[in-house]
Amino acid sequence: MSRFSQPDPELTHRLSRRGMLGVAAGATAAALLGAAATPATAATTATGETTADTAGASGRGRPVLPPGRLGIQLYSLRDKVSTLGFAPVFAELEKYGYDEVEFAGYGQGSAGPITLAQLKRLARNHGLNPIGSHVGYHSSDPNAYTFATNLTKVLDDAQALGLKHIGTASNPFRYGSTVDAWKRAAEDFNTYGAAARARGMKFYQHNHSEEFSFATDKPHIRLYDVLLAETDPDLVYLEMDIYWAYVGQFRFSKRPDGTPAPFDPLDYVLRQPHRYPLFHVKDGVSDPTTQHGYRMVDVGDGDIDYQRFLSAVTRLRGERFAHHWQAEHDNPAESFTFARKSSEHLHSLREKC
Repeated sequence: MSRFSQPDPELTHRLSRRGMLGVAAGATAAALLGAAATPATAATTATGETTADTAGASGRGRPVLPPGRLGIQLYSLRDKVSTLGFAPVFAELEKYGYDEVEFAGYGQGSAGPITLAQLKRLARNHGLNPIGSHVGYHSSDPNAYTFATNLTKVLDDAQALGLKHIGTASNPFRYGSTVDAWKRAAEDFNTYGAAARARGMKFYQHNHSEEFSFATDKPHIRLYDVLLAETDPDLVYLEMDIYWAYVGQFRFSKRPDGTPAPFDPLDYVLRQPHRYPLFHVKDGVSDPTTQHGYRMVDVGDGDIDYQRFLSAVTRLRGERFAHHWQAEHDNPAESFTFARKSSEHLHSLREKC
């Protein structure tokens, strides 16, 4: 039996609540396709899927996005959080059909203080599951809020929020860009992973494009491969930022000596899907004239094929509900518009028949 075949009580509860509120993922997708969704068409099954999910909408195949697994990285909404506070932001996300949130700090900026208990309750009151959080890796300040300097506090706070994942968006260049330097960083990550697992959580690292560059001392070796090889797969997990991985593909498909070194970000996931519980879903328009090869845009407005990517991962045996998909844009023109459009696009994707 698959390790993910058992019903998830928390997911079932949230989906049932979404059905009553009329914002279930299946209902959202059906509405976008012009179907008249009813509570019956979005009813939750024992496995956590909706009938709309299993039957498809308008005969176009089942949704690519699993119900209950759409989140958003709150960094994308930092302007709204700092001016309005979490409550209005969470209310909008609930309206847009989001299921989860990933934190990038637990404060509200100028909107006033909030306790972790209040934050957890507020998220749950809006049907949002706090799924993870980004924390710094290291700092020269011994009092800084990072894994290296304040591990116990970081884990205490994550546990208080009920997080299942706690990670960092910092890169592993702490000791340099040689193979041995990344082996040392991997040892750090193994330490944090063991401490997180003891608390019932998973430690993860979120990539940008530089992780796919090559070691300075051994330029035939990709540093991301060192990270994967030297971290314990039972202790250290990855959150693939899909946009930055494709930027890495553009920037580092040749070694420093010019010899070809092509790779497909999706292949990393398909080889070890269990190591990627979280993803960042952000989009880009291809532009080879720029340094990164892409210009970041709202999800659905770019050239990254999310129908292909999500389908390839969620159709793996036992993996449909094993991953969490967090929409993100580093600097959206209007953050609520970005959040709404991203949800609409991802809910509209259908598997090819």
